[in-house]
Amino acid sequence: MGPARNGNMAAMDDITMLILDDHATFRRGFARLDDAKGEEQLRAVWEPLALHLDIHAEAEETILYPYLLKKGGKDAGDETDDAIRDHNKIRDGVSKAAAHPIGSDGWLEGVWQARTENSEHLAEEEDEVLPDFRKHASFQLR
Repeated sequence: MGPARNGNMAAMDDITMLILDDHATFRRGFARLDDAKGEEQLRAVWEPLALHLDIHAEAEETILYPYLLKKGGKDAGDETDDAIRDHNKIRDGVSKAAAHPIGSDGWLEGVWQARTENSEHLAEEEDEVLPDFRKHASFQLR
């Protein structure tokens, strides 16, 4: 069965929907950390979440933001610079956590930094960057 049609545009997920799916996964991952008990559970939740955060940021910096810089609206440069700064702050939190034993105060501080920076970044991206990308990218590219 092929994709449903809505006018001339296929109703299927595009890159912006996949980004939103990742964002939901990040929110669930941080919530799961709240419920995790002991080092084994914390590790089982945190390690894949930390890796996913890094892969997601790298993909956006390789695909989404370069396109936005070329074709986006007047704020594309500022949005891109802000996003890369946010990604680096998230990475810094992940690195800080990695420097400490899982569950320790230092680890928790790093995770908290990654979490709060990520939450701020997701809101900005969903409210500013993704709408700009949708306005300027063809459906085929998306």
